[in-house]
Amino acid sequence: MGNQLTEMLKGTLEGIVLAILSARPAYGYEITARLRDEGFAEIAEGTVYALLVRIEQRGFVDVEKVPSEKGPPRKVYSLNAQGRNQLTEFWGTWSFLTERIEQLHHHIDSKNDDDQQDEGDRS
Repeated sequence: MGNQLTEMLKGTLEGIVLAILSARPAYGYEITARLRDEGFAEIAEGTVYALLVRIEQRGFVDVEKVPSEKGPPRKVYSLNAQGRNQLTEFWGTWSFLTERIEQLHHHIDSKNDDDQQDEGDRS
């Protein structure tokens, strides 16, 4: 699953992070920890921080610097209206893709089952 999962996550990680931020504002480490809690253990912290820079540049989040007990202030990201619109679009696209992939999967499985049955009938 490794390489395939990595490639698929590249296309969906933005939507996943926006979904996490739709629940409540968070800083980078919190987002990474939540991803790990949800089973995305392979995602590097650096990948999340690079994504946060991109979604900030694209205007999907508001950023507030909050004092930290240890070290420099933390950047807390919260989803704004543009980010919520992007998340809505992500979920619509995700639904479209998953429906088509499931249809294809069931069609191919059904076809393979029919082919195996035909081969069994010929033996």
